[in-house]
Amino acid sequence: MKILFASAIMVLADQISKTAIRSTMTLYESITVIPGFFHLTYITNDGMAFGINFPFGIYIFSTISIILTAILFWYLWTIREENIILRSGVAMILAGAIGNLIDRLLLGEVVDFLDFMIGDLHWYVFNFADSFVTIGMGIILYDAIILEKKRQAISNE
Repeated sequence: MKILFASAIMVLADQISKTAIRSTMTLYESITVIPGFFHLTYITNDGMAFGINFPFGIYIFSTISIILTAILFWYLWTIREENIILRSGVAMILAGAIGNLIDRLLLGEVVDFLDFMIGDLHWYVFNFADSFVTIGMGIILYDAIILEKKRQAISNE
């Protein structure tokens, strides 16, 4: 499936970016890219999204990630004849899940470095894998809410 190739490219981009950050920055170092808006800030996260953590979290999150990754592969296979938009959204989520799973399995924590703020409003530091999951979810929601209505309207004509 060509869509899996796209997922593989996203995983590769995620892992290359994280390797570049780990090899060129020290933990907690921050480099201003756009003052007051965007920094590269090297942190690690051994918990879930947004720093959510609890005892034995790395083992629980890794196990859940492996199970969900398998489910995403299966789901992508079941929708292989569906529209490219839905498949692209699922492929992006799969890529993000794999990218962060690789970190958890190899490093015991996830590398984050994209640091956005507007004045005193500061978002959580994240990585490309997190972005892929978020964008993929947005694409799936767009397909389910907007495009599905259009498809139904066309089929009702």
